[in-house]
Amino acid sequence: MTDYIDLFARELNSGFPGTGIFFGEPMRRHTTFRIGGTVSLFAEPKSLEAFVWAVRELRRRGIPYMVLGNGSNVLFSDRPHDLVVLSTARLDTVRVSVDSIISGAGVLLSRLGNAALEAGLTGLEFAHGIPGSLGGGIYMNAGAYGGELKDVVESVTFLDCYGTLRTVANRDCRFGYRTSRFEGSEEVILSAALRLRPGDPRAIKEKMEDLAARRREKQPLNLPSAGSTFKRPENGFASKLIDEAGLKGASIGGARVSEKHAGFIVNAGGASFEDVDALMELVCDTVRKRTGITLEPEIRVIR
Repeated sequence: MTDYIDLFARELNSGFPGTGIFFGEPMRRHTTFRIGGTVSLFAEPKSLEAFVWAVRELRRRGIPYMVLGNGSNVLFSDRPHDLVVLSTARLDTVRVSVDSIISGAGVLLSRLGNAALEAGLTGLEFAHGIPGSLGGGIYMNAGAYGGELKDVVESVTFLDCYGTLRTVANRDCRFGYRTSRFEGSEEVILSAALRLRPGDPRAIKEKMEDLAARRREKQPLNLPSAGSTFKRPENGFASKLIDEAGLKGASIGGARVSEKHAGFIVNAGGASFEDVDALMELVCDTVRKRTGITLEPEIRVIR
C-alpha cells in the first residue's frame, strides 16, 4: 500500500503544485484532543479541483482514506494508520450576500460567525464558539445553546459515491440530533449555502459575547478535548448522569472527566488513546449500571 500512496502523492503534487504533502504525520497535531498516531499521508489539497481529483483517485486506486476538518470531534488511536487523510483546510472560500453565506467545507464555524456579524446577519450566533469546520459541523449537525446547523443550512454540495458533484436542499440532508445523511456514507461535503436573516449587528455581537462567556464559565476550554464526549440521551443530559454517578474528576492515566463539566473528557496531560478509551468505557459502564441508560459517544473514534 505504501508504494500506491507514494505514487498518489507524487501525482497530486505534480498536478496541483503547492499541495501540502506530509508523510508519517502524527494526528495529534491535527486534532483538538492532541492525541493520535501517524497516518501514511496527510494531504491538504490546494483547491476544490485538487480536492475532488484526490478523492476520485483514492477511490479509483482503492487506497483507504478519510476526510478531516478541524479535528475537533475525532479521537485517533496511537497506532500507525495505513491511510490517507485529506484535510479540507483549504476549501476556505466565503461569499456573503444580502441574506446568505456560501462557504467551503473547511471554513471554521467561528470565522463564519464573524462573517455573519460583519454583514449584519443573524442566525449563526450559536455556532460561533463551536471549534469545528462547516463540513464537519454539517456531517454531525453540530449545535449548541438551542441552535443547530440544520436551522440555517439551505443546501449542501458534495461528491457522491460515484464521484459526481451533487447539491441537495436542506430537506434532503436528513438532519437529526448530531447526525445527517452524510454520517457513515461515502458522500464528501465540499461546500454549503447558509440562509440567514438581516439583524442588528450590536444585538448579534452581544449574543455572541454572552454565549462565549457562558462557554468560558461552564466548559473546560483550557484543556485539550473533543468537546462533549457523549450524545444527549433521551429525556436527560449526559453530564448530569455522569456527575450523579460520582464520576466528575475521575481519571485514567492522563485522561480525566472534567471537574468543570462532566460531559467533557479532557487530556489533562500526556493522555493516550488507551487512557481516553478506557475512561469512556468506565463512564458508560457506571452510568448504565446505575441508571440503565446507555450513553452513546458523540466523538468519532478511529481505532
